[in-house]
Amino acid sequence: MPRPKRNVLAAAQESFEPPVELTEGQHIARVVKINGNNLYLAELPSKKQLLVELPSRFRSTVWIRRGGYVLVDTNAFADRENKLDGEIAAVIRNDKEWRKMNYWPQEFAKKSSYLEESDEDESTVGKLPPSDDEDDA
Repeated sequence: MPRPKRNVLAAAQESFEPPVELTEGQHIARVVKINGNNLYLAELPSKKQLLVELPSRFRSTVWIRRGGYVLVDTNAFADRENKLDGEIAAVIRNDKEWRKMNYWPQEFAKKSSYLEESDEDESTVGKLPPSDDEDDA
């Protein structure tokens, strides 16, 4: 029997709104690799990699892809001796709202997809190749 729809929607809505501030041990991380069995390799802004687990309330309701952002709680597994470094507290789906918060890391700033134009590196997009006549002149 599937979960009630209200539980699925509550889990999805839980991570839609960013918190006002992060607590001790919470970090924003980028998902680098999906290891399977609800385990993910996440990278902090300091380039440190953590093995984190997706809690059961998010399983089969929220999907995470490589390059996506998650809120990791490292205090969740501090008392246990295992290979896990933390637990995913929230899956960041609406990163536009999260980027406005003052705790968003500068290392994860959104980069423009357009190249900066400069005089020496003129783009040739939409231009014809030079003809042989121009070389003679």
